[in-house]
Amino acid sequence: MAELRKLRAPDVNPESKPFWDAATEDRLLIKRCTACGEAHYYPRTICPFCGSPDTVWETSAGLGEIYTLSTLRRGPNAPFTLAYVTLDEGPTMITNITDCDPDTLAIGQRVQVRFVASDGGPPYPMFTPLGD
Repeated sequence: MAELRKLRAPDVNPESKPFWDAATEDRLLIKRCTACGEAHYYPRTICPFCGSPDTVWETSAGLGEIYTLSTLRRGPNAPFTLAYVTLDEGPTMITNITDCDPDTLAIGQRVQVRFVASDGGPPYPMFTPLGD
């Protein structure tokens, strides 16, 4: 397994600050629209489904499954796996899959969130396969 590269600290703005504050506590937040009921990621004030400003923060269990993935095998820190993970709460997020052999990953595989430190800022949510 390749060692993770140093991750640049995320840009935190007033709209995303609760998300990043929760990440420092190893909690994954998503937004849910109270008008249409849809959950969405990346958390933003306006619902991307219906345009309503009536959204609330919700704690995700941090469990989901790999929707699709791609493993980059060249360059520094290779191999490096990017994936779309569909959370049990509904939204799909782009992320990294870490702490595993990328050759063992599969679409539909169950994963759980883990938080990876950034360089001087809040940690990033990434995912690792669930044990059998």
